[in-house]
Amino acid sequence: MTSFLKSFILLVGLSIITKAHTQIQYAEDKVKWSGKVEQTDDYATVIIEASITPNWEIGPLVLPKGSMNLPTVVQLVKSKDFEIAGPMTESKPHSEYDKILDETLVYHVGKAVFKQKIKVLNKKDFVITFKYEFQTCEINAACLPPYASSGTIKVKGNPNAKDQSVTETAGPDTSTTAIAPVTHNDDKDPSPGDKKTTEKKSFGDPPKQKNKSLSGVFIGAFLSGFLALIMPCVFPMIPMTVSFFTKRSKSRIQGIRNAFIYGGSIVLIHVLLGGIVVITGAGHILNELSTNVWFNIFFFLMLFLFGLSFLGAFEIRLPSKWVNSADAKADKGGIVGIFFMALVLSLASFSCTGPILGGLLGGLSAYGGGSALMVGMFAFGLALALPFMLFSIFPSWLNSMPNSGGWLNVVKVFLGFLEIAFAFKFLSTADTTMQWHILEREIFISIWIAIFGTLTLYLFGKFHLPHDSPVVKLSVGRTMTATLALAFTLYLVPGLWGAPLKLINAFLPPDFYAESPKGFGSGRQTITATVHLKDGMHEGPQGLPAFTDYDKALAYAKKVNKPLFVDFTGWGCVNCRKMEQSVWGEPGIIEKLRDDVVIVSLYVDERTELPKKQQKTIQVNGRDFSMITIGNKWTAKQIKEYQTSSQPYYVLQTPDGEDIPVGSADYQNHGSPEVFKKWLEDGLKIFRK
Repeated sequence: MTSFLKSFILLVGLSIITKAHTQIQYAEDKVKWSGKVEQTDDYATVIIEASITPNWEIGPLVLPKGSMNLPTVVQLVKSKDFEIAGPMTESKPHSEYDKILDETLVYHVGKAVFKQKIKVLNKKDFVITFKYEFQTCEINAACLPPYASSGTIKVKGNPNAKDQSVTETAGPDTSTTAIAPVTHNDDKDPSPGDKKTTEKKSFGDPPKQKNKSLSGVFIGAFLSGFLALIMPCVFPMIPMTVSFFTKRSKSRIQGIRNAFIYGGSIVLIHVLLGGIVVITGAGHILNELSTNVWFNIFFFLMLFLFGLSFLGAFEIRLPSKWVNSADAKADKGGIVGIFFMALVLSLASFSCTGPILGGLLGGLSAYGGGSALMVGMFAFGLALALPFMLFSIFPSWLNSMPNSGGWLNVVKVFLGFLEIAFAFKFLSTADTTMQWHILEREIFISIWIAIFGTLTLYLFGKFHLPHDSPVVKLSVGRTMTATLALAFTLYLVPGLWGAPLKLINAFLPPDFYAESPKGFGSGRQTITATVHLKDGMHEGPQGLPAFTDYDKALAYAKKVNKPLFVDFTGWGCVNCRKMEQSVWGEPGIIEKLRDDVVIVSLYVDERTELPKKQQKTIQVNGRDFSMITIGNKWTAKQIKEYQTSSQPYYVLQTPDGEDIPVGSADYQNHGSPEVFKKWLEDGLKIFRK
């Protein structure tokens, strides 16, 4: 192994280890919460303390106007055992002016004390549950993800209170909270008459959601690796390679060892490829480019050409010089030789695995992030390597493998049609982002009907492609696949007349991005047929009236005295389309979105340029951020106010622009109609109070 290769592997390893080390720090380890009670007969003061690790800080309950930090939220869970008797107070936070950010930074260090005076209503002893949410940051360094939890405090009963036969307490997930106004006070109890209020902000997603999403990335990439495995360039290599190791090795154990080294080398090659992207920062670039028009056009052309190559129009090969060079080094033997044998397989099979790997990279670019890329590449390589290792352990299994033949080319052609269909998703993202209205919903559906209709005819043997073997009779598997393709084609047809097509709606252009939003020649009624669109409104998802300008929406919300439903979304956001089609339109939800709130959809990938006088560079979380387009403006707003850049992301606000303290909603945590409906109802209840 060359010194360069050793150094590169060491660099990748150090990068991964360093990244893992930064991820083992958790907010709950940096801030410890406890509670106690100072009590008289009728009244008690609940004291909640946050002990903060040295050199770390948390935000106060109240932040200066325009601050980019997250406030700490401390609340008592509502109960019949007590009632709030005045505003909550907190110990005086540290305050300093930052010249770089041009902002006064306010935060707690060491210990933060929060006090809430209550009136005790129960004769018997009871337990108070308190909830807290906070984000902790290392001073002058990075922040950890927001964290939320709860604790309990025992309170003695009040002998002067009326007897209560039933004591009601509720867990953090089902109850409303007793929210008091907030004041800053060094250690003095507040007067019950103080009516000062505080601004509330939503908090980001729990870190565990990312792990859940990465497991989906692993499964998807692993399945992609199996698809690559049954390609004509790879499948015949399995028995040949396994036989080579078993015959060449002096013993069966040595043959198994060599095959494991071979399989491990395949995994390592793909991880190294992912490592290059992570180390060079290309993973972050992929995430930012996922809604870039030229990036999406590039992926459309790449997948379309790969699809044509699968159909037999031409063959894509890497330069033969690369393959020959790796092949020469594979003859040296030993571990280095086995590694280069794996490299030869990877290079020589690129014409088959390249299109699938390209589609995988396209999908990971939409997901974004170096972690997803590394996990995906590891899973893809593992799926490719697994058969070589298993067949080396159990060589008798080789006899049960199907022979290579025409069926492999049928699989290749099938995937070619899927590549071409998937390619149009990237073109659609570019089209909706730029608002060209070239590939509107009806055109997109028509193209997919043509693609899958042609695939159906091919599978039924109605025509042949260049590399096909003669078809004497159709196999059961091919017939069943053709039947499924026919069923899917027929399923698409009603979409031209306005059918929702919920199975694939996330991949289609939005229902309002169409030549006829109501469907060709249909009498389908949308909500806007009965709702007059006000100035600045447009027909949004599910036909709901919506604004795209925050200031106009806020002014209208104030005029009609309704809460503002802020929808951070994107033209190319697949999960946004899923939420709009599968959740927004459900009974009990669509009526509230229509009648009880004012919707404003802020498209973070909107490419329309801002007026020249509004184009500028601002500081967002300590970094320069260029505001050139309308999408840049909404992206900066989301990151600055909510410390997240993922979509969809929903927030409820009062007509004054303050967040209603019900938290945020998103696809990960509120993807089911029941959960989203409860979040919406809870927010409306708080607003009405």
